[in-house]
Amino acid sequence: MAELLINIDVDDLPRAVAFYTRAFGLTVGRRFGDAGVELLGAASPLYLLAKAAGTQPVPAPRGAGDGGAAGARDYHRHWTPVHLDVAVADLEAAVKQAEDAGAVLEAPLSTSGWGRMACMADPFGHGFCLLQFHGQGYDAITTGRG
Repeated sequence: MAELLINIDVDDLPRAVAFYTRAFGLTVGRRFGDAGVELLGAASPLYLLAKAAGTQPVPAPRGAGDGGAAGARDYHRHWTPVHLDVAVADLEAAVKQAEDAGAVLEAPLSTSGWGRMACMADPFGHGFCLLQFHGQGYDAITTGRG
């Protein structure tokens, strides 16, 4: 099985380390000079990568005159189809811990058949959700396999 590694671009590495260790109780593993920091304590390691705002995340395709189709890095609140979900035992306590570390709660807590959720954003504009499962968790909404 492949090992999943999570990389998060940030424009202020010390601030990001402070946020993610305080918000989620992660600990610093390896440091990669000024380029990145490994955080441990979750099911997958999380790597914070120092990337300046305004830089391109991927090279421009051949013939692209606009500097690249992906757009420049922007650390204001942004949307991406990939985000982090963090499963927690106590949603209110986790929301408070994340807010105290600098996260923003973006909507009221919601409840569904599988549990409860808080939609949040980190100080770098990345969205994440805190999930508190109850009962069968996601099994409460499964429709079978395959």
